Amino acid sequence: MKRRQKRVLQMAFVFMVALIFLPNVGLWSLYREKHLMKSHEGGDQGFSLGLSEGHIYPWMDGMKRRDWHDNESIRRDELRVGKGEHGKPYPLAEDECDDSVYKENGFNIHVSNNIALDRSLPDIRHQNCRTRLYLENLPNTSIIIPFHNEGWSSLLRTIHSISRRTPDHLIAEIVLVDDYSDRGRNVRCSAVAFVVP
Repeated sequence: MKRRQKRVLQMAFVFMVALIFLPNVGLWSLYREKHLMKSHEGGDQGFSLGLSEGHIYPWMDGMKRRDWHDNESIRRDELRVGKGEHGKPYPLAEDECDDSVYKENGFNIHVSNNIALDRSLPDIRHQNCRTRLYLENLPNTSIIIPFHNEGWSSLLRTIHSISRRTPDHLIAEIVLVDDYSDRGRNVRCSAVAFVVP
C-alpha cells in the first residue's frame, strides 16, 4: 500500500511541476519575442516594440532578427476583388454545374482556369505571428513539386504563390517533377527546374 501511495505522490509532484513550468516556458518565449529586442536607435539602453518592415533588429542573444513580412503586398491583396479572390467561393452559373469536370482532377478545372493565377488569399495567421521576427540570415532552399496529371492552372498558381510570397534570395530553385503523367504526353517522367537569380 505504501508503494502505491508513493507512486501517487510522485505523479502528483510531476503534474504540479508541469503546471508550474510549462506555462512559464510559453510566457518566457513571448517575453523574448516582444521585449528582448534592442532598439536600433537606443543601443543597449532601451527596447523597441514598434516594428519596421525590412529593418534589422539586434537581440540580446547576439543574433540579428528581421521583419520578413511584405506588409505592402498583404495590404494590396486585401483590396483585390474578383472571382475566387480571398479564397471566396467561385459563383457557378447553372450551365457550369457539371459533375464531369471533377472526375479528371478531383476539383472543378473550369473554375480553376477562370481564377487569377496570382489570386489573393486571406491572412489566416494568428495575431502573434504577424509581428514575429526571424533570423536575418536564413539559408536558401530548393522547392520540389511532384505532380501527376495535374491541372495546369492549379500547378501554375502554386508556382505564382511561391514566387510572390517568398523573398527571392531564399529560393535556390523550383523543381517540377512530372511523375508519370499520361495526359497526351510522350514523356513519361521528366523534371523542369527554374533557377531563381
